[in-house]
Amino acid sequence: MSDLNLLVVVASTRPGRVGLPVSRWFADAAKAHGGFRVTVADLAEENLPLLDEPHHPRLGRYEHDHTRRWSEKVGAADAIVFVIPEYNYSLGAATKNAIDYLHHEWRYKAASVVSYGGVSAGTRSAMALHAAVYALNLFTIAQQVNIPFVANHLADGHFEPSETTEAAAKVMLDELHRVAQALKPLRA
Repeated sequence: MSDLNLLVVVASTRPGRVGLPVSRWFADAAKAHGGFRVTVADLAEENLPLLDEPHHPRLGRYEHDHTRRWSEKVGAADAIVFVIPEYNYSLGAATKNAIDYLHHEWRYKAASVVSYGGVSAGTRSAMALHAAVYALNLFTIAQQVNIPFVANHLADGHFEPSETTEAAAKVMLDELHRVAQALKPLRA
């Protein structure tokens, strides 16, 4: 068993969201990979209100239980994968809000994206995420999983990946493991 913790963030909070079955598939793929202990955080369950902490996140002076719980989950991770949809060519508000809640907890961790959508496969959302985490020293890797026409891969509430999607997940998890391991001394 690996000594690295992977946090899979289900970023969509919309009722009937596609992100839940995609996240379940990816979490199972990450567990089967064997490079990480896998934890899932569903932003719909985290229920983070629009940033409501009175102090800047870099101070770590959290007053609300929801922030402390979120801080603990992100703080325990060595690597993070955001499972994200694309809304209007960018990130959904819940994702950006969850990122902005914290500061030091993101530092020196490897991160990647599983994005999904129509023809663009959520890639514009993935690019927006890279920009959103840059100042936090969260190191996004180039290897990611982008799922075009995601609706074609859903059956009875389950996501059925293509061979290409499964191969992309393995490549991404291999690289995520290498980078998370390399960054570990910076987090000590």
